[in-house]
Amino acid sequence: MTKAVFIDYDGTYADRGQIPAGHVEAVRHARENGHHVLLCTGRPRSMVPNRILDSFDGLIGAAGGYVEIDGTILTDIRFPTDLATQVVELLTSYDASFILEAPEAVYGPVGVRERMHDILTRSFGPAGGQEGVDDILANLHVTDDLGAVSFGKVAVFSSPIPVDELARMMGPLVGALPNSVTGSGDHSGEIHLRDVNKATGIEIVASHLGISRSDTIGAGDGFNDLEMLAYAGTAVAVEGSPPELLALADLIIAPPGREGLVRGFAELGLTTASFGR
Repeated sequence: MTKAVFIDYDGTYADRGQIPAGHVEAVRHARENGHHVLLCTGRPRSMVPNRILDSFDGLIGAAGGYVEIDGTILTDIRFPTDLATQVVELLTSYDASFILEAPEAVYGPVGVRERMHDILTRSFGPAGGQEGVDDILANLHVTDDLGAVSFGKVAVFSSPIPVDELARMMGPLVGALPNSVTGSGDHSGEIHLRDVNKATGIEIVASHLGISRSDTIGAGDGFNDLEMLAYAGTAVAVEGSPPELLALADLIIAPPGREGLVRGFAELGLTTASFGR
């Protein structure tokens, strides 16, 4: 039976920007066996280089707000204009280090590139190297006119007040999640539309492919993966994930530093030639 597999990027497929060769091979083998494998990440399309995306059948980006499969864009959800203006004004008033994420590029205020580079370099460390930092900053456009930007999600890399408090100020349409890249506690995070999550993206892909919910597999390690694992027919969590995620898991795998997806794919039958035949 053909499966649709959805893999989180940071902390599941990659370790601080570094992708294990075994993970690339596992995805390739699963696709050769007829399964659909998509990257399912909080990152926007503009933060996923083609050298990474080319290994997959498609992308769920912006934590469910953007869906692309086989080169076709199925959805691209943006903040309503009035709400977007409110969000930018509030973040600017607190002098937060933030970027506005869109599929075509990411946008930030003057000075944010230098602030982000310092934060990311500390977070990724020598194991991640410069390539992981460059992937995030490559399509960053700095401007003093953010009010004209259309975006689907916001990444806050540092804030003088907790990000969930910022989200409450923005109103009931907005939610907040921890930042899976920086690990900077509650003063960094993701600002997103509350009704958008990875499960909504998976549902769109499954409908497009004609695959039932029971034949979907989701793999992740962070809070923005909760809805994905709750929705997927088979839930895969990475060791060390939050307890809420581990409680949903049908299978727990090693982190990417130990090539956990290799064994996970094998246990699920995705990388055996006889699977589904």
